Amino acid sequence: MYAFQHRLARSFYALISLPSTAMGFALSVQISALSWLLTTRYHLDIHQVGIVWAAGPLAGIVGQVVIGLISDRVWFWGGRRRPFIVIGGTLAALMLLALPNIGAIDGALGVGNLLVVATAVALTLDLAINISFNPTRSIIADVTPEGAARTRGYTWMQTISGFFGVLAYVIGAAAGNFMLIYTGVGVVLAFSLIPVFFVEEPRELAGAASTGEGAAAVRRTQWGQLLELFGAHAFAWIGVQTMFVYIIAFIQQKMPLPADAALAAEETGRIIPIAFAVLNTVGFLLPAPVLEPLARRIGRVRVHTIAMAIMAAGYFGIVAAGDTPVMLYLLMAVVGIGWGSVVSLPFAIMSEKVESGRMGLFMGLFNLSVVIPQLLVSLVLGSVIQAAGDKTIIFVISGTALAASTFLWTFIRDDRGEQPTVPPGGH
Repeated sequence: MYAFQHRLARSFYALISLPSTAMGFALSVQISALSWLLTTRYHLDIHQVGIVWAAGPLAGIVGQVVIGLISDRVWFWGGRRRPFIVIGGTLAALMLLALPNIGAIDGALGVGNLLVVATAVALTLDLAINISFNPTRSIIADVTPEGAARTRGYTWMQTISGFFGVLAYVIGAAAGNFMLIYTGVGVVLAFSLIPVFFVEEPRELAGAASTGEGAAAVRRTQWGQLLELFGAHAFAWIGVQTMFVYIIAFIQQKMPLPADAALAAEETGRIIPIAFAVLNTVGFLLPAPVLEPLARRIGRVRVHTIAMAIMAAGYFGIVAAGDTPVMLYLLMAVVGIGWGSVVSLPFAIMSEKVESGRMGLFMGLFNLSVVIPQLLVSLVLGSVIQAAGDKTIIFVISGTALAASTFLWTFIRDDRGEQPTVPPGGH
């Protein structure tokens, strides 16, 4: 074990955040570029865009649960999570390369249907991301003790990942989505392949070999609390995914865009990455320096509940006043407070309600509270939003979903027991 891992040094927290950052960067590229490419280059309508986006959640339902279960039980290439991070990262990078070449792929294969090819590329990209996302999050729980150190691991994950998410949107806004895509290929490969070889995974997970009544020291899975947590997290993701997929329709209707179609498409492609850059800037600045200290003081669940309420208020603010780019950016900063919490604190909260020896499986099950809402958004809400004359319905849905999430989080108990900050397997 490297000394910086044994000490749980800041550099170690930064390193174990990079694989998740790689997948987050790939997802940022997809969020920034996919809807834009499909509508402006391949001329799919908003309902068809929703169908393409549905491919990812379908991959996630199977991918994260199965990969999580397998990664709990196998060991090869010197690790439990390492092989899936390496494989998934490589595949994700290849699919990013495919995004701007969907038309060429369609022509080369003779499919004659852009929707089919786009869905296949999106499905493969999301499957790759899902192959890796579960292990990248599970490995943090594997190599950090419960309590403050675990929370620190996940808030550092969001800080590093969020920074690169902002970088992704800045690149998209300043240099265009094509430059963003090709930059993403390099980032995803480097952050997936290099860090995992400098982290020593525990050969045996805590609780993995414990059986029978003698395993009293092993934390039992708190199923009732988990189901409540899944429900609360699911409503948050209904709001988040509605924004990610359909914000382009809101911008096209509500923003003052040029009359020329090409110029309007270019301006839309600029507004989206700036808006998401603002969202992610707040999202990465808050977790480690603000949310984690607050969580130690008043509890993780309470901090997250407050963040969800603020996020709901930000969405309703966009409904009321987000009809110019400047106002949209300001209100996205408010939404970013909740976003920083959504992608950090729930993982720490969930990880301490399950047996450590089945962390991969439960990370996969927890992902259902993300992918099922994504499916709902893509397969059901797409038609509703396309039929609506006023596209502010997008943020009405988002705000209502976050308000429901806030309410449900008030029923969840915070497990606040602190554990010694000694890494698993350390002395």
